[in-house]
Amino acid sequence: MMIKDIYFRLDSVENNRVTLNADNNVAHVYILEEDIIRVYMPEDHHPLLEKTWSITPEMEDIPKEGRDKSDLSPFSLPEFELNQSDESIEIRTNKIKVNIELNGLKFHWFARVNDEWINIANDRKTQSYNFNKSLGNGVYHYLERTRDEYYYGLGEKGGPLNKAGKRYRMQTIDAMGYDAENTDPLYKHIPYYITYNSKKGISYGLYYDNYSDSVFDLGNELDNYHGWYKYYHANKGNLDYYFILGPHISNIVQTFSRLTGKTIMPPKWSLGYSGSTMTYTDEPDAQEQLKKFVESCKAFDIPCDSFQLSSGYTSIGDKRYVFNWDYTKIPSPDEMVENFHSNGIKLCANIKPALLQDHPLYEELAEKNYFILSKDTSEPEISQFWDDTGSYLDFTNEGTFEWWKSKVKEQLLSYGIDSTWNDNNEYEIWDEDAVANGFGDQIPVSYIKPIQTMLMMKASYEAQREYFPNIRPYLISRSGAAGLQKYVQTWSGDNFTEWKTIRYNIKMGLSLSMSGVYNFGHDVGGFSGLAPEPELFVRWIQNGIFHPRFTIHSWNDDKTVNVPWMYPEYLDVIRGLMKERVKWIPFLYQALYKAHDQYKPILTPTLYQFEHDPNTFVENDDFIVGDYLMICNVVEKGARHREVYLPDNIHGWYDVNTEEYYQGGLDITVDAPLNTIPMFAQAGSIIPIRDGEISFSSTEEERGVLLFPYAGTGVSEEWIYEDDGNTLNYKEGIYTFIKVKMECNEDLIEIHTEIEGEYKLPFHRLTLYLPENEERGIKVNGQLHANNQNLIVEI
Repeated sequence: MMIKDIYFRLDSVENNRVTLNADNNVAHVYILEEDIIRVYMPEDHHPLLEKTWSITPEMEDIPKEGRDKSDLSPFSLPEFELNQSDESIEIRTNKIKVNIELNGLKFHWFARVNDEWINIANDRKTQSYNFNKSLGNGVYHYLERTRDEYYYGLGEKGGPLNKAGKRYRMQTIDAMGYDAENTDPLYKHIPYYITYNSKKGISYGLYYDNYSDSVFDLGNELDNYHGWYKYYHANKGNLDYYFILGPHISNIVQTFSRLTGKTIMPPKWSLGYSGSTMTYTDEPDAQEQLKKFVESCKAFDIPCDSFQLSSGYTSIGDKRYVFNWDYTKIPSPDEMVENFHSNGIKLCANIKPALLQDHPLYEELAEKNYFILSKDTSEPEISQFWDDTGSYLDFTNEGTFEWWKSKVKEQLLSYGIDSTWNDNNEYEIWDEDAVANGFGDQIPVSYIKPIQTMLMMKASYEAQREYFPNIRPYLISRSGAAGLQKYVQTWSGDNFTEWKTIRYNIKMGLSLSMSGVYNFGHDVGGFSGLAPEPELFVRWIQNGIFHPRFTIHSWNDDKTVNVPWMYPEYLDVIRGLMKERVKWIPFLYQALYKAHDQYKPILTPTLYQFEHDPNTFVENDDFIVGDYLMICNVVEKGARHREVYLPDNIHGWYDVNTEEYYQGGLDITVDAPLNTIPMFAQAGSIIPIRDGEISFSSTEEERGVLLFPYAGTGVSEEWIYEDDGNTLNYKEGIYTFIKVKMECNEDLIEIHTEIEGEYKLPFHRLTLYLPENEERGIKVNGQLHANNQNLIVEI
């Protein structure tokens, strides 16, 4: 049957679901929100395919079995209009309209702008979908594209921020030493992207709720028979996509983050410097090496909040065995943990979801069928894993899930380990016939590999919650699917040490932000390759200190270790940067709170806030932290100046280093010596910082607030969030806001502060900082000050 002969008919309209049928093909259209419509074309039928672990609106946790897709209770299910003719069906909410051609089933999407319906997306005119396998195996969705479209998202993909003209594979893989500009695929499974039409100034997002390996072609392919198009192709499963209307990019990002679940609120210490290296735990005297790390932090006065214990602690011989302590390397784990804790450093232990075939526990677990199995057998599926072969654990088996939890508690948490580092969890199983338990309904694991990863982190999360009932769980995971932010902080994996990695890791991280994953970082200094040269190391640290995850991690080919004191002649500069990180933690914590509570990203590209300014769509190396601070890292060797474009805003910008004021919309060149990070604050910004002495041993908190006033008239306000940073008491309302309001006119800057909340602040005063060259009068809480110095508010 030719595709043109497939004619759909309206079957039913029930509970905000419109069902269309044509022979053996069915399409369901769900009107979920005023600006979200789901299109679902089931073909493969299995109980697990009726569940989702990603579309979990506003949720912090979900059952391990997933959320039933038929449950529409998380959505508002708005009223809509439906109009039908012989050729089409039109569905309309107040914000979005879709016209569905019944012949061949082609969707045409419209956004309502100023009471006018603007066409923003169209299925391809020829063979949009894979009805009757006319396009081969798997799931396809073809849409038209234009030269005016920009594409953002797809998770942590390398290369430019704008993905137009590229093709990407959505497949989780252990890409150690990847080229941040060119390597694909990488670690995560986030089949979602944003389309921005620069001519119409309207955006929409598409998320495909399918966990099999897939391909996104965003203009790389060209076929004369079909016109200009883009497409999504998944190897298996069903076509199940969510169309999310902007109209602005920021609307889509926050909506998608809300759809996929709340960003977990981790402990504040997770924002501090986290030491790490494969080298220490690979050494035969690992415990001594780890002790020396702590002593060096103390001796060189490098603030450090945590250490990530690499997998060498699990060795037997030269291989790694999860949940095994190598007592030849670490004779006393208790003493090791106590040494870290007594110096104020938390520990995160590496764990992996596969057991090598000679693991001491392998046979026991094989007998219980706790592994992914080979097809038609009860034997474990064998995969390559590190330097040997082994089997991946099957977290869709109830017994495996509970076994993992018990081992996390018994082998890690009982020793005082504070956190789980869920690593090497890409589930590289290439046998298409290997099967998972599927919670009692076997299914080929190729349908659900990213779900195994999500369930691994959920099992670790539950273990930590149960063992430390009132302590916030902090977890790290390298892989994961959309919605991973519900459980973990993540990073961009095992990068390669070279200059361009900083530039393209920035873009990779911003792509994660555009994909609803806000709490991330990169291996500072580079994980794989030779040791970074001193200049590269300094510039990398400068970039790293403005990411939520700040970890210097390495497994250098030359056996060196990336640590802050590796270059004595640069120690003063690097020590200053490590303390600079601590200074900005209150600001990062404020951004993390907004990510958790308001679904706002922590890091964004400049185009996110300044979509009205076409210059921000030009590829650049800058990013915005929170709502206010633009970081303009130096990412080129030998550069001592930085060209910066200040996005066009209403009130202008301040150079944070010089306090010089600039209008928006300007190209400027600023000095960028090796000890300087070019950064700019928007006028009107109110930014909390750590004040007072910062050192390895200092624990006393002091708080300052940087204020960047409007040059003319304007009012800004910030509610600075504070809590104990460690427990779950904030869920019981034990938190406090420091409310700071700044009103500016031509003659006066008036600042008002107020404390509201039940949490007792650990500091007793607030120091306010205005630009030193500010000449207007200053009034704080009604009191006029002669100048802008020593503006202290007692709390």
